Amino acid sequence: MKLSDYLHLLTQFKTIEELWHAHVSQMGRFGFDRLLYGYTLFKTATSLGDPDDFVILSNHDPEYLDGFLSRGLYSNAPMLKWALENEGYASWRIAQDMAAQGLFDAKTREVYDFNQRMGVLAGYTISFNSGTQRFKGAIALTARQDLSQNDIDEIWAEHGADIVLMNNVAHLKILTLPYSAPNRGLTKRQREVLQWVGDGKTTQDIALLMGLTTATIEKHLRLARETLSVETTAQAILKAALHNQMYTIES
Repeated sequence: MKLSDYLHLLTQFKTIEELWHAHVSQMGRFGFDRLLYGYTLFKTATSLGDPDDFVILSNHDPEYLDGFLSRGLYSNAPMLKWALENEGYASWRIAQDMAAQGLFDAKTREVYDFNQRMGVLAGYTISFNSGTQRFKGAIALTARQDLSQNDIDEIWAEHGADIVLMNNVAHLKILTLPYSAPNRGLTKRQREVLQWVGDGKTTQDIALLMGLTTATIEKHLRLARETLSVETTAQAILKAALHNQMYTIES
């Protein structure tokens, strides 16, 4: 698909699932058959925030994701360290050269060896521009196992500018789409009461508007806070808004 056609297609998607399916297919045309995309809106000086709040999209197999994400290996991944300190793109030759020179500490070497065992051998990382210090987003593009880093570097030399543009537009579109982390999705009622609070309504006002008791409204607010793992309703409204769960159109 031509660059202009693909960028036009990206702007039309209404769900992350549709977009991701198309993006995996498009990147596959350049030799990248496994993608791992993620961003956090809750980064601090010492942490990327609660992993349950990460927006993660991937077509890696479950075994890889269990090791890399669930077991926390990502926190010592050499290319993630690069992404946290840089914006733009980088060849995985960086990690390969560091490994060859013995520059990894034990934890970083563990991640590198894990990737080698899982066939995550060659690729590129794109680190997206950050509008605030709380935001960080990146995508790891893993090459097919029959392609070496030299092979993928040659492909990048010819198509890299287009690949970066496609990924940046996909990333910006994802930021506008609703996302619910596993076990963090609000029910319709929970979302509705948060919307009314965001509009400045009191619990009594909302009870009248929704035809419910104040006790039921308070219950929905409590469950919304628990679902989003926050302490206050204000935090719940902020987190829901940041993940585009507020004012969504029902399908």
